[in-house]
Amino acid sequence: MAKLYFRYGAMGSAKTLNLLAVRHNYVLQGKKVFLIKPALDERFGKEMIRSRAGLEHKADLLVEADTVLNPEIFSGLHCVLVDECQFLSPFLVEQLRELTRTVNVPVITYGLRTDFRGRLFEGSKRLMELADSIEEVKTTCQFCNRKAVYNLRHTADGEAILDGPTVMLGDAQYSPVCYPCYYEKMTAACKALNKPVKSTDRGLNLVFPE
Repeated sequence: MAKLYFRYGAMGSAKTLNLLAVRHNYVLQGKKVFLIKPALDERFGKEMIRSRAGLEHKADLLVEADTVLNPEIFSGLHCVLVDECQFLSPFLVEQLRELTRTVNVPVITYGLRTDFRGRLFEGSKRLMELADSIEEVKTTCQFCNRKAVYNLRHTADGEAILDGPTVMLGDAQYSPVCYPCYYEKMTAACKALNKPVKSTDRGLNLVFPE
């Protein structure tokens, strides 16, 4: 049976570039690939999957939270690639899981693991639970040379933003950061706003606005 893959990484880790490279390699071998992206991601055009390096390709299918996948359109494919999978609903992730069994096609998903608060996205959580293979796409911290594991939402001056909706596309700046830099930036922002910060042996406990 084909497998469901979840490839995650912090902002700027070239996840979409990786996806487009995988598509390119399949096409070079004369194989059929199908590209999926969430409809809410319109940063580079509603139907376009685009990397920060400038490479792009049109998606074959845009999905909403309640989209029902028709197994017939996946028949005969060699691979299904999904961009920005953190925005998928659990319902969609479960359907992708089933495609690997019913159509026997590998599904490779790419996206963030956690939001700017360090909490799992809904789609990523379900993928962590269901995927056969979970792989990290690595990058370094924006402010040092450690491995980045968090996504810092910040102002143009680099000051951390503590509040706002979980999903904010186009109107916010993000950077990949390591835990020490995340700790430093977030605690500084909390203190500037007189918000409580508790540091324990188990790490950072930030009280975010609801």
